[in-house]
Amino acid sequence: MAARSRTNRVYPVVTRISVTGDRPYDVVVGRGLEGELPAMIDGAARVAVLHPPTLRGRAEAVAKSAGVATVVPIEVPDAEAGKSIEVAARCWDELGAAGFTRTDVVVGVGGGATTDLAGYVAAAWLRGVRWVPVSTSVAGMVDAAVGGKTAVNIAAGKNLVGAFHPPAGVICDLDALDTLPAEDLAAGLAEVVKGGFIADPRILELIEADPARALDPHSDVLRELIERKIRVKADVVGVDLKESGLREILNYGHTLAHAIERRERFSWKHGHAVAVGMIFAAELGRLTGRLDDATAARHRSVLVSLGLPTSYDEGAWDDLLPAMRVDKKARAATLRFVVLNGLAKPGILSGPDEQTLREAYTAVAR
Repeated sequence: MAARSRTNRVYPVVTRISVTGDRPYDVVVGRGLEGELPAMIDGAARVAVLHPPTLRGRAEAVAKSAGVATVVPIEVPDAEAGKSIEVAARCWDELGAAGFTRTDVVVGVGGGATTDLAGYVAAAWLRGVRWVPVSTSVAGMVDAAVGGKTAVNIAAGKNLVGAFHPPAGVICDLDALDTLPAEDLAAGLAEVVKGGFIADPRILELIEADPARALDPHSDVLRELIERKIRVKADVVGVDLKESGLREILNYGHTLAHAIERRERFSWKHGHAVAVGMIFAAELGRLTGRLDDATAARHRSVLVSLGLPTSYDEGAWDDLLPAMRVDKKARAATLRFVVLNGLAKPGILSGPDEQTLREAYTAVAR
């Protein structure tokens, strides 16, 4: 079955993107996907549905579609405020009170922060039960919900406590984007842009051709961008689930981004921090002779066309450098960055000197 977009282009009602590996699953993209959940949770007697207050209605619809005897709704704080050990502990208490067993399922309805939390709650409960992210944001659909990385934040940094725990399936219902605030939709596209620079340049071409359609939740362009970025991530995590090598490339722009988020006490949108982080990483690649000037400059033009930030506080460097040293890619005292050796040619830069880092930061300092 197919449907026509506003531009009269025919596209499938449902797209299934397979993530391979030891525990393969499908990422389902489309509209009106209420009927997809039962097959993913087959055999469950109980389903816990984690959701922020703003998505209570959507969570109730998801719970109803599950078709199980017992649904345990668990309301959690929105965005990064929900990604804490304290919130996770409260969720575990609720699972215990409901008598959750190994055959039961945790479902996370929300953006990337909520699905990260849901995945970690599931990973730790009885040493791992099934879980399904029902993503409601662009960032969640193209990044957080795909790949099985689950985590919460602690004072020392973002996502430092977590587990690799692949989901039973991922539901990306594009209907959720119709009411997503424009700023959140744009922020999510930072992760899509990242996929363009590290693996699929067609993403960049689609955005450059018509940024307005990339930002339109009803457009076939946005759907194509989402599906392309999901495929980029699926190809990588299918080969390297536990970030032992190839998967590190997905952290392009994230070393500085996580430091910014920590400095801002997680009040900055993740996509905004990633946008700034990519400008920094591009300049670092350029300064070390790996990346050509034109591709480095292209970062700024693409991000600006989407209304994303490309600069940060000039006086923040002394706070950001030590925060970057606890990044997951660091080895002992050696900082490591994902940089580009050319368009769609990511690599690792290990141990750049501090002067080079400071000089690269001038590209984003304001």
